[in-house]
Amino acid sequence: MSRPSAAPGAELARELAAVLRGEVRFGAAERTVYSHDASNYRHLPLGVVKPADPDDVRTALALCRRYGVPVVARGAGTSIGGQAIGPGAMVLDFRRHLGSVLEIDPQARTARVQPGTVLDDLQRAARPYGLRFGPDPSTHSRCTIGGMIGNDSCGAHSLAWGRTADNVEQLELLLADGTELTVGGRLTGAERAALREAPGRVGELHTRLQEFTDRNLAVIRQGMPQLPRRTSGYPLDALLPEHGHDLARALTGTEGTCALLLGVTVRLVEVPPARALVVAGYPDEGAAADAVPALLPYGPLTAEGMSADLIAALLAAGPRPPALDRLPAGQCWLFLETGGATALEAYQAARRLADAVRRERSAAVALVTDPVEQRQLWAVREAGAGIVTRLPGGGEAWPGWEDSAVPPERLGDYLRALRALLRRHGLRGVPYGHFGDGCVHLRIDFPLDRPQGAPVFREFLEQAADLAVSHGGSLSGEHGDGQARAELLPRMYPPEVIALFGEFKRIWDPENLLNPGALVDPRPLDADLRFVTSPRRPLPLALPYEQDGGSLVKAVHRCVGVAKCVDPTTGVMCPSYMATGEERHSTRGRARLLAEMLRGEAIPDGWRSAEVREALDLCLSCKGCASDCPVHVDMATYKTEFLYQHYRRRPRPLSHYSMGWLPLWLRAVALAPGAANSLVRSPAGALLKRLGGIDRRRVLPVFPPETFTHWYRRHRAAHPAPAGARPVVLWPDTFSNHLQPNVLRSAVEVLEHLGFDVRLPEGPVCCGLTWYSTGQLGTARRALRRSLGALAATGVPADTPVVGLDPSCTATLREDLPRLLGADGRPPSERTRTFAEFIDEHAPDAPLPRVRLDAVTQTHCHQHAVLGSAADRRVEARLGLHNRVLDSGCCGLAGNFGFERGHFEVSEAIAERVLLPEVRAAGPDTVVLADGFSCRTQIAQLADGRRALHLAELIARELRADG
Repeated sequence: MSRPSAAPGAELARELAAVLRGEVRFGAAERTVYSHDASNYRHLPLGVVKPADPDDVRTALALCRRYGVPVVARGAGTSIGGQAIGPGAMVLDFRRHLGSVLEIDPQARTARVQPGTVLDDLQRAARPYGLRFGPDPSTHSRCTIGGMIGNDSCGAHSLAWGRTADNVEQLELLLADGTELTVGGRLTGAERAALREAPGRVGELHTRLQEFTDRNLAVIRQGMPQLPRRTSGYPLDALLPEHGHDLARALTGTEGTCALLLGVTVRLVEVPPARALVVAGYPDEGAAADAVPALLPYGPLTAEGMSADLIAALLAAGPRPPALDRLPAGQCWLFLETGGATALEAYQAARRLADAVRRERSAAVALVTDPVEQRQLWAVREAGAGIVTRLPGGGEAWPGWEDSAVPPERLGDYLRALRALLRRHGLRGVPYGHFGDGCVHLRIDFPLDRPQGAPVFREFLEQAADLAVSHGGSLSGEHGDGQARAELLPRMYPPEVIALFGEFKRIWDPENLLNPGALVDPRPLDADLRFVTSPRRPLPLALPYEQDGGSLVKAVHRCVGVAKCVDPTTGVMCPSYMATGEERHSTRGRARLLAEMLRGEAIPDGWRSAEVREALDLCLSCKGCASDCPVHVDMATYKTEFLYQHYRRRPRPLSHYSMGWLPLWLRAVALAPGAANSLVRSPAGALLKRLGGIDRRRVLPVFPPETFTHWYRRHRAAHPAPAGARPVVLWPDTFSNHLQPNVLRSAVEVLEHLGFDVRLPEGPVCCGLTWYSTGQLGTARRALRRSLGALAATGVPADTPVVGLDPSCTATLREDLPRLLGADGRPPSERTRTFAEFIDEHAPDAPLPRVRLDAVTQTHCHQHAVLGSAADRRVEARLGLHNRVLDSGCCGLAGNFGFERGHFEVSEAIAERVLLPEVRAAGPDTVVLADGFSCRTQIAQLADGRRALHLAELIARELRADG
């Protein structure tokens, strides 16, 4: 098929925009974002359509057919083989608008859904009936039912509930020529005959399919390996008479190459009311795999394998999860889940399984019945897809040989041979996966970012394919083939079967319009790799990227498309995506745009790129991705770098001068706060907002009559510190000092009550965050150097703790200070503590007032991402506070972000997602805690008059009440 020229692309875009209700995007930014999935490949599409309804799908397909433009259906874009991208194609994003659960039938145990329905949304809809969809891949919070059907996804519980193919009832199809039909499960002879008599294209299709099957019975029966996990090639054996000529099953796993989905009916399974988890430890993964066949007769719901390499990668990526303490001795672990009608029944099944494990002398076992501990252990396993993209030593690892599968009884031998193959090639990887089904996930440190990487990649995959086939296995056991493995199918199937794949595809899609090159006539596995082996031109950098060898290219390539950032239901990452639902506003989308900018092709303008600037404009710099992303993509840092380079020696947005330089303006205001208050409350206040790039709906702050530092000097003169009191340095951050001094005064009151000598730096200090976040790095460095000079002049021992009250400022001192000042910034960074951390660490036994109140807490994003809140929870427990921490993510204000013109709607939408409804619903006596100045400001301005307190204010208030 000839590729469309630029002119047909423009014409097609105009026609689509004129008739579709959904979005039509042909710009460079959208094409870049949709040029990747979770694979190693990059294909720039012609454009992207986000259909609003099935009619949009029909119309878009018809226009693409007229223009000869191929069509690629896309769900969450988490395909690892390259199935969700296509060169010059029109990408149909089903997830954006076609994600409704249409019906749950609890009696029939079925659900009818749109193809873009996210799996977790279906699970939530089915849960009230005690039902669920059986397959549960680790991407369950964002993967779509349509995508699961395309790849025949499985998940941890396939032992109990099968693959997606085992759970599909009906598929509502749209063919490339516009024909619509519904296909279901097994057919009787009479039903097959009736389908042949259907009028038009539908009858012709069924006739050709039945003739195809009847003509090739022997080839199909003999050429299709029988495995629990075989998702390579087309599942032609579903067409056999003994399998009921099951067209729904035959189309599951065809990777969008035969038909588009308009609707799906799936079967649901009953959820065991109670579960228990047996964790079995073995000396290595070979021993764990060898043990599996003897354990399967006990009927575990899962038999998941996880090696010590994965744990090492997890520990290298972040703090040690407490759940790891429940792992028994060993170097590889099996997660064996049992279920039952009652907790006792589940426990008894787990005991029987644990006893079977103990029969192997080298095995150790732990039995976990606590649901919270079970969830924590499963979270480690689910994070595997992201964790193992970074090996324990810091090297990068990539998909390619991602999910091979062999008969379970041969898995141990296969794993040992696979390890030997890795050693021969000088490669490393972390194997884990569905050992009960013989399926192994493995990411490998292919040198794909170097010129010799592609030949190494090809040679290994060819030999690995031969190895899997020699063990009776499949190239893919869960994720399908795509460009990564389709070229290798002739190593698994005889030529006659390969020819049948092509004929099957042509019956459905004779014009090769749907996802061409994905399975039939595939593109080479080592072509179209997304990695930049020789950038067109090096771009200057201002920040060190010490975890990525000083390379921003390596930093943005941390993103492997796992797409945790497009889960809109929980966590901090990614607030702008949660508000807009636009892929380019997700961490993944922004990483793709930065990677393309560095590549210099679709986005050739380098640091001057308008597309990257627009995508980063709605990034709140919340740092949520730095902690919540499995591979720790740090978009806040990348945004700072971009803003620095983009506006270097150029005029900046007005808000960069008004709010970026706010520490300086606040020092000037402190000279005459009364006059400043009169000015901002007068008609001139609106002019100030307009000149400062501030949204007219935002309320400018009231300036207190006295700054904290001025109060402190009076306080210390009147109340000298007692002799012998231990010194502590309190960091008077700009916003607390000039806008909410009561927070710092409360901290002084509490710390002095606990017996400390509270000191301040000798002179004004500022963490420089307002300059840092707006990319004004030179000014941020100068501010920090001056502040460190004032800190050094305090006259206290060099190891005296520095206590910060505002989490964003404290996080800047903890994390960004060394990044900006290098070795000079490390000592003060290591001394910096939050208020709760200091009390927990330096006054662990000091009596605190009893606060017998209910509270809800909004955790500041930077505290979540950088500082942590464990100390806060311990201090709250000492207070006796009955506190509930909100799963609200970012408050939406994020420093200057929510004040800037053009951001108010997004800022408000983020806050309205969880935070504001929770605060409004809290009882009048419930304390709202928020240590962040931004969070308190957002609540004060948008939560109908509720006021939030800093933890220091709450403790000081109770001390005064007890006093």
